[in-house]
Amino acid sequence: MDAPEAVRMSAPPTIELAAIIAQAKAGDAEAWGGLYREFAAGIFRFCRRALPTREDAEDATMEIFVKIRERLGQYDSSRPFSSWLYKVAANHCWDLLRRRRTRQDKESDDIESLPLEHPDPSQLQQLIERRTGQEVRRALDTLGARARMALVLRYYSDMSYDEIADALGVRRAFVGVVLLRARHDLRKALAQSGAFAARGA
Repeated sequence: MDAPEAVRMSAPPTIELAAIIAQAKAGDAEAWGGLYREFAAGIFRFCRRALPTREDAEDATMEIFVKIRERLGQYDSSRPFSSWLYKVAANHCWDLLRRRRTRQDKESDDIESLPLEHPDPSQLQQLIERRTGQEVRRALDTLGARARMALVLRYYSDMSYDEIADALGVRRAFVGVVLLRARHDLRKALAQSGAFAARGA
């Protein structure tokens, strides 16, 4: 089972982590290795949910850490490190999805076209927890790029609406619309996968 794991990004780094970051900023290779070991697995899980294939996620994880190392001097230590780290990751994955243009986004500003029935976040999480990681990823693959990224940013990385709007380049008011439709579409895809599995059993 591969249930959502929200990343805690509300607090500044601990004293120990802050010291490691400072050392890495100063060029300490051992400190940088410690940062990589601490956060690489989480970034890979994030990329695996945001991108279509495992190979994409592996490549993106390496590319993200190259960017992190290059930009570490820009990090403001008074702010949560995880928030900054996942914002870099989100921007990288979103850029990849936009460049590939593998599918058109289904979202629009027309709020009147939203379904009348939709799950709230707790209902969606319960549904996800009853599915395997592979089933969830297959369901995510049916969504448009923006919807997929919005769900991953909100429910797997615990980002605020403001952070999601900034990462996706949309108005804050539009984030709720995207998430509403994405939750509906993901629930529908998961329900269909469950029906197919039941018929095949």
